[in-house]
Amino acid sequence: MGNIVLLDDLTINQIAAGEVIERPASVIKEMVENSIDAGANNITVEIKNGGISYIKVTDNGKGIPEDDIEIAFERHATSKIRCADELNVVTSMGFRGEALASIAAISNVEMTSKTESQQTGYKIVVEGGNILIDKQEVGCQTGTSIIVKNLFFNTPVRYKFLKKDYTESGYIEDVITRIALVNPDIAIRLINSGKTVIQTTGNGDIKSVIYSIYGKDVANRNIAS
Repeated sequence: MGNIVLLDDLTINQIAAGEVIERPASVIKEMVENSIDAGANNITVEIKNGGISYIKVTDNGKGIPEDDIEIAFERHATSKIRCADELNVVTSMGFRGEALASIAAISNVEMTSKTESQQTGYKIVVEGGNILIDKQEVGCQTGTSIIVKNLFFNTPVRYKFLKKDYTESGYIEDVITRIALVNPDIAIRLINSGKTVIQTTGNGDIKSVIYSIYGKDVANRNIAS
C-alpha cells in the first residue's frame, strides 16, 4: 500500500482555514468584505472576548437565496466568478469562495439570510465543518447575519497562538478602521462586549469617518492640512 492518501474534506478545510483565518480579525475581514460585495450600506460587527468566543456580523445586503444558503459553505463556492476568463476582470473584494468554508471548519457558525424577493429568511447551523446541522425558516430583515462562536475549538494548536482578549480586540478595531476609511459611504459599527467603539455614518464624507474614529482634534488637523 502506498504512502500517499487523499485527505478528507474536513481536513482540507482545516488546512485552508490555517491559510485564510489567522485570528478573529481575519474572520471579520472576510465576512465584512462579503457584506460589502453583497451591496450592504449598513454593517454591524459585534464581538466578545476579542472575537474568540463570539463574533456577529449583520448587514443589509442583498441576502442569500434559500437554494444557495447551504452551498455557500462549500469550498470554492462563489457567486463572484463563473470561469477562469473572469479572473481578469474581478471587481469584488474576494472571489475564491473559501472564506465561509474555512471559518465553518474551525468554529460553530449560524447564518441567517433573506433576499428582498423572499417572504421569509432561512437559518443554517454549521459546526466544525459539518454542513446542515440544522436548517429552518425564520423571520428576518433582508440581508445576512452570521454568528461565529468558539473559534479554533477543534484546532488547539491554532488556538494557543491567539493573544489576550484586548490584543485581539485591537486587531479587530484596526481592521474595521481600515475598512471604514476606504468605504465612507457605508455605515459601519463595531460593538465590543456591548460597548460601541466605532460607528460611522455612511454619509460618504471621509472627514466624518475620521472624526468618528479618531476624534475632533485629529479630524481638524487633517481637514486643515
